[in-house]
Amino acid sequence: MEELIVILDYGMGNTGSMLNMISYVGGNAMISKDPEDIYLADAVILPGVGAFDNGISKLSTSGVIEILRKRVLQQKLPFLGVCLGMQLLFEKSEEGTERGLGWLKGEVVRFSNGEFSNPSIKIPHMGWNTINHERDNALLCGLDDNSRFYFVHSYHVSCVEGSDILATTAHGYSFPSIVQRENIIGVQFHPEKSHSFGMQIFRNFMEIVRCSKHE
Repeated sequence: MEELIVILDYGMGNTGSMLNMISYVGGNAMISKDPEDIYLADAVILPGVGAFDNGISKLSTSGVIEILRKRVLQQKLPFLGVCLGMQLLFEKSEEGTERGLGWLKGEVVRFSNGEFSNPSIKIPHMGWNTINHERDNALLCGLDDNSRFYFVHSYHVSCVEGSDILATTAHGYSFPSIVQRENIIGVQFHPEKSHSFGMQIFRNFMEIVRCSKHE
C-alpha cells in the first residue's frame, strides 16, 4: 500500500499547494488535523506561514502535539517542517515569547543587518536563493549547490548542535536552511513554491518515508 503523508491543517500554511505538488510527483497525501489520521500516517508535514507565537498557539489549540510527540519522538515517524513549521521545531524565538516544540536545540533569531557583508541586502529575505550542502543526506539526492528555492522570512534558526545543519544559505551571512536530526527534517524555504527543485525535495522525502516504513 502506498505510504500516506499527512499535511497538518492548523491554519498556518500553504496546505493546498503542498498537497497538489505531492500528488503531482506521485505521492499519497491528505490534509488533516485528526489524531486518528496522524496515528495512521507514514509521515507528517508541518507547514507554516506567519508569526512564531501564533503558530505554536494554533498548533497547541489543534490538540495534536501529544500524538505528534508520541509518533515523531518515540516511534520515529518521518517528519518535515516547512518555513515556520521548521522554526517551531526549536526551543524559542526572538519573534515572540511562547516556547517552541523543543525537538531541536536552538532558537529562532531575526536577521541582523549589522552582520551583513553588504548593507544593501534587505530584510525580509524574499525570493530565490541556493543552498550549500553541509553533509550528505537522502533529502538532497539529485540536488546540488546550484539548486534554487523560494524563501520568504525575516527570522532564521540558530542551531546549538552543528551536526543538525544539513544545508546553509547565504543572505548577508550564512544561516541554516535545512536541518535534520534522525527522523526530523526542517526546511526554511517553500518547496511547494520552488518548482522542479521543490518537486525533488518532495520526491526525496517520499523515498525517505518508504525506506523508513520497510526498515
